Amino acid sequence: MQQHSEPPRAEGEGPSVPLSLYVHLPWCVAKCPYCDFNSHALRGSLPEDDYLSALLADLSTETGRAEERQIVSVFFGGGTPSLFSAAAIGRFLDSVATTLKLASDVEVTLEANPGTIEHGDFAAYRDAGINRISLGAQSFDDGLLKAIGRIHGHADVHRAIDDIVAAGYGRFNIDLMHGLPGQTEETAHNDLVTALEYDPPHLSWYELTIEPNTLFWHERPQLPDDDLLWQIYMDGCETLTAAGYTRYEVSAFAAPGAQSVHNRNYWEFGDYLGIGAGAHGKLTDQSTGRVERRIKARHPSDYTRHAGSDACVVEHRSLDENDLVFEFALNALRLTDGFDEAFFEARTGLGRSSIKSPLRAALARGLVEHDRQRWRASPLGFRFLNDLQSMFLPEPVPAGSDAARLQSGFEAPKSA
Repeated sequence: MQQHSEPPRAEGEGPSVPLSLYVHLPWCVAKCPYCDFNSHALRGSLPEDDYLSALLADLSTETGRAEERQIVSVFFGGGTPSLFSAAAIGRFLDSVATTLKLASDVEVTLEANPGTIEHGDFAAYRDAGINRISLGAQSFDDGLLKAIGRIHGHADVHRAIDDIVAAGYGRFNIDLMHGLPGQTEETAHNDLVTALEYDPPHLSWYELTIEPNTLFWHERPQLPDDDLLWQIYMDGCETLTAAGYTRYEVSAFAAPGAQSVHNRNYWEFGDYLGIGAGAHGKLTDQSTGRVERRIKARHPSDYTRHAGSDACVVEHRSLDENDLVFEFALNALRLTDGFDEAFFEARTGLGRSSIKSPLRAALARGLVEHDRQRWRASPLGFRFLNDLQSMFLPEPVPAGSDAARLQSGFEAPKSA
């Protein structure tokens, strides 16, 4: 995959907001009972060629919107992207390299499921242009994996990580979950200790949450109680910190120099093009500063049929002040180092007075900390992050407004 670099931006050319590319590959072997992402159990053979053609048509319509900006990261999420062949991934990345400007150090991540990857595939993906793998391990305990409906076992996880290392990936992430049905403090700790034996550059370690429109929502499993969840969480943070990892986001831990460029761009309210079924995009107009969102047709068949046409975009709207304040806070307060007020102004185009009222209210409740112009979630705020984020919604929320839709469930692109 050949890469183009972008010359430095001249003064007066508008806001310089990093731009990423998200590519959604929506199929899985089986739908996990906790998953609320736009994923679909595969029925029959994978329509790889048809979907790839749709992705390329979609890419062609998004290219002009990039405004000659540089792409800092590419992320293949799902679903299970590792169901797609390295040849298909490579063909798409070749098109990306010829139509968009890529940073010389562009981060290109592929999500992979240990239950779908074949021996040797990771080397083939590397040759196709992937330079970072995010492995959905979730646990090394067969009983816990079965309880959450995963199709792989611990042996598959170990083999996949061995293959990633053997393929020469200097950057990879291991996804682990805690708060699983039947999990104890000991089994949660064992998962982390086992993962650390591989010295992964990055770990995503997040709590299982029960979301609407999932099987677990309708058939709720017995989860650890709040006291046990807190003990698991505290032990995990201590274990990872002692091992040399820095927690830079609510559930993201990185070795020095290994933070995810793609993830960080989301949380810092950067821009991203969304390609694929149900993909979301966010783009800041470089001349006006206006921030827009686009959402593609959600069902794979609808997306494939309409990709490349206006009918593929099911929602296209400009964010108003309420949207900008809430979405910025929703993301930036997940970062342990928070944000400063000048950064808020640069990324939203709003004056810092737009966010001062909810910040002061959160400060009064002990949910944020304030150091000069920098704001960050306090330990209490991280524990009750949903409560903190909800304070940045407008009061009252008008029925049917953009903010009301956000309140009902903002969906950011998948990341790890």
